[in-house]
Amino acid sequence: MVTVSAAAVLIRLAQAEVHSIVIAAWRMTLATLILTPVALIRFRREFSSLTASDWRNALLSGILLAVHFGTWITSLALTSVAASVVLVWTSPIFVGLGSHLLLGERLTRAMIVALVVVIVGSVIIGVGDLGVGTHQLLGDFLALLGAISGAGYLLIGRRLRRRLSLLAYVFPVYGTAAVVLMALMLLAGLGPAPQRPQTWLWLALMAIGPQILGHSSLNWALRYVSATFVSLATLGEPIGSTLLAWWLLGERPTIWAVVGGILILCGIAIASRAQHSLPEAANNWESAS
Repeated sequence: MVTVSAAAVLIRLAQAEVHSIVIAAWRMTLATLILTPVALIRFRREFSSLTASDWRNALLSGILLAVHFGTWITSLALTSVAASVVLVWTSPIFVGLGSHLLLGERLTRAMIVALVVVIVGSVIIGVGDLGVGTHQLLGDFLALLGAISGAGYLLIGRRLRRRLSLLAYVFPVYGTAAVVLMALMLLAGLGPAPQRPQTWLWLALMAIGPQILGHSSLNWALRYVSATFVSLATLGEPIGSTLLAWWLLGERPTIWAVVGGILILCGIAIASRAQHSLPEAANNWESAS
């Protein structure tokens, strides 16, 4: 979450020159290019063993990841920050319901409490930012679409990561997201590449930090803990982003952000205790060791 939290600051810096879709496209493309040599050399045999169903699910996960980044980053330019983050942070609701209905993972009472606490904390942060930006229906819809697509991305990852190594899963997923976003960027006529060297630096750091180290760590965790818990843990990102923005951009957090952040951390702690009490989690950790 430390590395993922840096994404908001890097996106803000890159938006000084390029469109949100361009940022998303190059973030995924650079991450895929960096992973390509290792994937082709070390995991070539595992890729050849993937079934048609595995490839379909990985491609679908990549499309959902592309939709998540494209819609959420774009929503920040169309609606208020408050509306965007409150809507996109509803993803744990969709993940929790999807895990229960599709993956057969029991949604315990403690996990439900954690969901409620985290959502309340997210809403509090959003309420404190209600005066910022212009509220528009399209931006709200895009943020909600980002939450739903992000939930689908985590649910598919939870299913595939039970059998596949980390790189065998993330390489085709990131590659698919890169192709989809690049195609969208070119079709929209947004320009093939940034011009300023500084922007390339922000994009490279975004690919290495928030994407390869951050998102890949989340995908690694999906093999051992529930998708609901992973989605709740991602809600620590706004806290880290707020602290980094305060330090690097001089944006002081409001009392709303502080109170909401404390609640989010409490919700993550409750979810962590609930996760480790599940027999499935214990069995997964034992098999991993």
